[in-house]
Amino acid sequence: MKIFLIAGTEDGRKLAEFLSRHGHLVTASVVSEYGKKILEQYEKILISDKKLDEDELTENLRGNFDILVDASHPYAVNVSQNSIAACRRAEIPYIRFERAEVEVDAENIFKVDSYESAAVKAAELGKNIFITTGSRNLKKFIYAPALKDCNLSVRILPTVEVLHECESYGLTPKNIIAMQGPFSTELNVETFKHCRAEVIVTKNSGKIGGADTKLAAAKILNLPVVMIERPKIFYPNVAFDFEGILNFIESKEVR
Repeated sequence: MKIFLIAGTEDGRKLAEFLSRHGHLVTASVVSEYGKKILEQYEKILISDKKLDEDELTENLRGNFDILVDASHPYAVNVSQNSIAACRRAEIPYIRFERAEVEVDAENIFKVDSYESAAVKAAELGKNIFITTGSRNLKKFIYAPALKDCNLSVRILPTVEVLHECESYGLTPKNIIAMQGPFSTELNVETFKHCRAEVIVTKNSGKIGGADTKLAAAKILNLPVVMIERPKIFYPNVAFDFEGILNFIESKEVR
């Protein structure tokens, strides 16, 4: 099978390698230079590094691929919605790989449904806000009216592009923790203490996204956590492990 795989995450890249090992011709789609460099180590995986809108993705899929596997980040709403629509138009199957969420203890955790709501709730809970939601939606916190009198610390990937973005927002080195995860509970504890965090803002990105160790560290320090819940998207087909994805693909092969 010729598979177009949205692989913007660590588990997406591992899934691409898994499907390639099982004899499928995989083209992995990434839009970051970091993701591209990691995928280049796999000789049999083709790489698409162009960001595609719905129309472009439809044309790319039509006649060229048998199936699309969406292993984008759980919060990449537009990517998933464009992929579903493009598959419908190109008349090929779509399946979503969905990583498991981390179980959340309701105590001292405040669930919200958007970045804007997270900014408002965080400001209600403290002045020193530690943001662990990545760089993609960082400006929603930087420019949030509710946070104008708060001190923000952000943890981001240590890439030139992301650091330049932070600089463009007026963040200084004292505001930035540039590190690549995963982070242990102990390291999170020390980082939160170093930044004098009073509130943690995060997403339920699963264990591979480090949500479990963030919550554990916050609990040790008795810090409130603002948790942005995953967007509600209807996936036509979904699997929660690599074997489920493979089984779906193989069921399409025999038709």
